[in-house]
Amino acid sequence: MLSLSMFFISLNFLIKEYTMILEVSLLKLNSSEIIMTILLDWMSLMFMSFVLFISSMVIFYSKEYMSSEKTLVRFILLVVMFVLSMMLLIISPNLISILLGWDGLGLVSYCLVIYYQNLKSFSAGMLTALTNRLGDVAILLSIAWMLNYGSWNYIFYLDLLKNSNEFQMISYMIVMAAMTKSAQIPFSSWLPAAMAAPTPVSSLVHSSTLVTAGVYLLIRFHYCFSQSLCYFLLLISSLTMFMSGLGANFEFDLKKIIALSTLSQLGLMMSILALGSSKLAFYHLLTHALFKALLFMCAGNMIHNFMNNQDIRYFGSMIKTMPITCSYFMICNFALCGVPFLSGFYSKDLIVEFMSMEILNMFIYLIFYISIGLTVSYSFRLSYYLIMGKFNFLSLSIFNDSSKIMLIGMSGLILLVVFMGSVLNWLLFSNIYFIILPFLMKLMTLSMILIGMMIGIEISKFKLNYQLYSLNNLSYFLSGMWNMPLISTYGINKVPLMLGMKYLKLDILWLEYYGSKNIMFLLNLFMKNISFLLKNHLKIFFLLYLLWFFFMLI
Repeated sequence: MLSLSMFFISLNFLIKEYTMILEVSLLKLNSSEIIMTILLDWMSLMFMSFVLFISSMVIFYSKEYMSSEKTLVRFILLVVMFVLSMMLLIISPNLISILLGWDGLGLVSYCLVIYYQNLKSFSAGMLTALTNRLGDVAILLSIAWMLNYGSWNYIFYLDLLKNSNEFQMISYMIVMAAMTKSAQIPFSSWLPAAMAAPTPVSSLVHSSTLVTAGVYLLIRFHYCFSQSLCYFLLLISSLTMFMSGLGANFEFDLKKIIALSTLSQLGLMMSILALGSSKLAFYHLLTHALFKALLFMCAGNMIHNFMNNQDIRYFGSMIKTMPITCSYFMICNFALCGVPFLSGFYSKDLIVEFMSMEILNMFIYLIFYISIGLTVSYSFRLSYYLIMGKFNFLSLSIFNDSSKIMLIGMSGLILLVVFMGSVLNWLLFSNIYFIILPFLMKLMTLSMILIGMMIGIEISKFKLNYQLYSLNNLSYFLSGMWNMPLISTYGINKVPLMLGMKYLKLDILWLEYYGSKNIMFLLNLFMKNISFLLKNHLKIFFLLYLLWFFFMLI
């Protein structure tokens, strides 16, 4: 109800071009006053309505998905804290309150990633938290730079001071923060690692919270970006889009494939933002949130049925046993690929045509279209493994769509996945994008979708014939996100650990190391050898007898 009311209020704000800034006095001390500033415009209200709706569906869905958990209430409270942190970030025109929401997202995401409490979850949670700390530091630095002005309400200075050196520095910091949160190169490794979290959390994180926070911050700050910064952001985001699309074609973990597809879409949003159309980036952010949330929910239902197994090579022929889930999954996949007249098509096609109208070099143009082809390729590869391929799981197994609560949660989103793209297209763009392209360029998107579809199905048929994966090093390199997870972990901690060992030797003093400690070590070693000889074994006796005999002969 709250989501629906916010959506209609946002439409009212959009039509009448309202912006409301509320100042709530929190504390007065002598002549000083602490004021909480809240920004309400059509963008923040609409985004909040989407976040609320998706999170309500996810919480409803997790009632059954997490039913075996003893600490279900704690899990739900963590998810609610996550959503509230995102809300604070959305309505903040102030860098201090943005930092509170931003840090809240980082902290609660750490708690959710380590929810299952095993070694893999702990390492993934630490990687997530430490990567996001870099973004927090960038925001702290930009807060320090804003001490040059009278207030931390950045919204007042965006147009006025965008050419000043201080604001240029702040814009660099904000881009750095957004790159860590939205997992652009070289900070991409935490996104697939965060799949250690429960699936409802993944659904929420990858649709409308956490990863989209970076894009949303850039949409708010895009007025003050210089030309060179935009080109840098375009290069990084297009490379991220290409890298994640390529990696997903070599991945076998169901959730990681969907995570890499999120990374690809984030690259698309950031690249169109760098080209200067923040409204298009926001439009794609909203449509993507719907089908990505449902895609994760469908994957969660499948994993739930498959005894928590995530390897797609064990799946197959699921259309016979789980028809509703598979239907929803395919609709979301089609929307992700940009198949005409589903929600993803309207935003994606518009973005690519807008890019084609720009004066850009061949590299960016090709990267965009290849990335679209790769998206379709991994989507159809996934569909083949899950839905069309042979059944490869246990012979005695029962799969069905009997989980009513999960299905109701998923059904709440399916209509929006189909229709919301066109509805938002009619509502958001009062000025129509007038795009004129040659016939071949106009058909380029559709042709890339068809080529990607063919390649994806052909790749899937090689699943039992490992000739395709005989290039092991190359496939490891591509599925391992260009070795980024290795660089982010071993690349950073190897030298400090080695240095720590050297310092430990210095710390415990040479006299102790070569004196009492060394004597104790040598005595221990000597006693071990003596005790071995003193063991009353027959073979040791004969060995000593033999040695004595040789000694006598010599």
